[in-house]
Amino acid sequence: MNQEIEDYLKTLVQEIAKDKGFTVHLFEVGEGDHVHCFVSAPPKLSVTDIVKYLKGITGRKLFEQFPGIREKLWKGQLWNHSYYVETIGSVSEENIRRYIEHQSKLY
Repeated sequence: MNQEIEDYLKTLVQEIAKDKGFTVHLFEVGEGDHVHCFVSAPPKLSVTDIVKYLKGITGRKLFEQFPGIREKLWKGQLWNHSYYVETIGSVSEENIRRYIEHQSKLY
């Protein structure tokens, strides 16, 4: 992912969070084909809804802004259907932040 697309994606994620009522504390694009988010949300928002908002809206808007990226993707899809979630109850906030920050492609 080039820097322009990555910057746009980060902006979109923050806009979606603000609009939908959750907070993205940390967002990193990992090496290759994944992202890491550290999110907090009120109980009325399910994890499934948050993932649906993030994947659905970013996918649509990225394809609108950068139509050429579809050709570079496997089966023309930006996101697959899987995701992994860890709650902060079993891992400290500090450990989550450290893990996500070290997933950045700058490391």
